[in-house]
Amino acid sequence: MTFKPSLAQRIVIGFVLVTLLVAGTFAVGTVITVHLVEERLLSAQLTRDLDRLLQMETMDEWRAQPRPDQLFHFTDGPEEFALPADLTEMGEGFHELFRGASAYHAMVRVVDGRRYVLLQDQSDFERREQVMYVVVVVGFLCSLLLAGTLGWLLARRVMSPVIRLARQVRQRDQLLALAPPLAQDYVPDEVGQLAAAFDETLSLLREALNREQLFTSDVSHELRTPLMVLASSCELLLENPALDERAQRQVQRIARASAEMRELVQTFLQLARAQSGQGSGTPRASLRQVADDLVTQWREQIELKGLQLDYRQTADAALTYNAPLLRAVLGNLLRNAWHYTDSGYIRLDLTATGFSVEDSGAGIPEALRDSVFEPFVRGERERGDGLGLGLSLVQRICAQEGWRIRLSPAAPHGCRFEVTLAAAS
Repeated sequence: MTFKPSLAQRIVIGFVLVTLLVAGTFAVGTVITVHLVEERLLSAQLTRDLDRLLQMETMDEWRAQPRPDQLFHFTDGPEEFALPADLTEMGEGFHELFRGASAYHAMVRVVDGRRYVLLQDQSDFERREQVMYVVVVVGFLCSLLLAGTLGWLLARRVMSPVIRLARQVRQRDQLLALAPPLAQDYVPDEVGQLAAAFDETLSLLREALNREQLFTSDVSHELRTPLMVLASSCELLLENPALDERAQRQVQRIARASAEMRELVQTFLQLARAQSGQGSGTPRASLRQVADDLVTQWREQIELKGLQLDYRQTADAALTYNAPLLRAVLGNLLRNAWHYTDSGYIRLDLTATGFSVEDSGAGIPEALRDSVFEPFVRGERERGDGLGLGLSLVQRICAQEGWRIRLSPAAPHGCRFEVTLAAAS
């Protein structure tokens, strides 16, 4: 899984990386500098001591001896000055030598074919050097910890207005016409400019939502009268004995389409009123009442198509919901199942938390399952001239009411829509 840090985390990481680069460079530079200075100083000191000893070696008697922490050896030297075998191959110049647990600095010089070696014990120096390394490492780690702490404190301070702005933008009240502007709460810096941009965008969004609500409300309101005229005309036509059986079926079909359109208009009107805060007085009903009514309405059409309608109910009749919107959701799912099922069954299950509609129809291709709730997305196109708005309307209603809808395949084929209703009274 790809790590995607937040802006605050990126600030902290930036501080730590900069400190890692600076402190790491300083620590490495310190160690290298100390090592070079050590080599130069010790080399100069051993050179002076070796020169002094070589001058005394030309005299008949030794009037100078190596210091207590030094050892002096040379070719053909007597007793303790004899050149050990491990020093015979060392080249001229400064060296570091380890003998068991002891460490030495060595200066080698060849004069007239004779090899002179001056050793100086560096055990104390190595201990001091180890202490210095520990101090450098601890200082490096402390600087990283301090950088992380400072970065976290700075990130909190820098991100505080951004987080507050994000909370304000997420509030649904910002879509209301009377919502105060956001920019007035911030200084005119980058965050203030961002708040001003949000104000402009939210203003455009409010205008678009207002136009949508007015359009939906006006169209829904104006369509009810011609739809009532159409329904009344169908009733009068059905009472005419001169109509043959084929004409009556066509009129009944027109009447059903008119009724469905009235329900759709009522649903859009309810959505427009709910979004504008005018949803008070909406008729309410229990899930069982709505389901019983729709099953009565759809049973004949389902059975005329040769399908089996399996209706099982265990819902709590005491809970009530927005009746027009619940009817639109359940009705669209039943209509969708009837439309895409040629043989088998349609099953409606009412539960304590919601309901499910399952069918043995053509199903929904896996490639369309993620987008089937989007507008104008349809299943098999040879099944009529629908616009693919039914499931989009269902999704919109569920989002409005706080309900959850889930689509899953049914075995061996078909699909299952499960709707979980939010708790209501």
